[in-house]
Amino acid sequence: MCKKHTYSLTGCCSTFVHFCVDRDNRIRQLELEGGCPGMKQALGKLIEGRSVPVVIGLLEGIKCRKGASCPDEIAKALKKWQEKHNEST
Repeated sequence: MCKKHTYSLTGCCSTFVHFCVDRDNRIRQLELEGGCPGMKQALGKLIEGRSVPVVIGLLEGIKCRKGASCPDEIAKALKKWQEKHNEST
């Protein structure tokens, strides 16, 4: 079982992302609050099981309305998690 992490998202349709990262640095149980139900399901299925650096590389820089997007905001949240995680190890 992994600990759930929550990050606030800004400038996109979703408001929060919740996810777990396992011991192998792979994302588990990704959930978005708010936003399009189809996008939430698709992102969750595509992201779960992939490593944090891979997901950041895939999602970072994707733009939507007003220059932000749910995928880019998820990448930012994962980078924050990664920075915090690297500091504590």
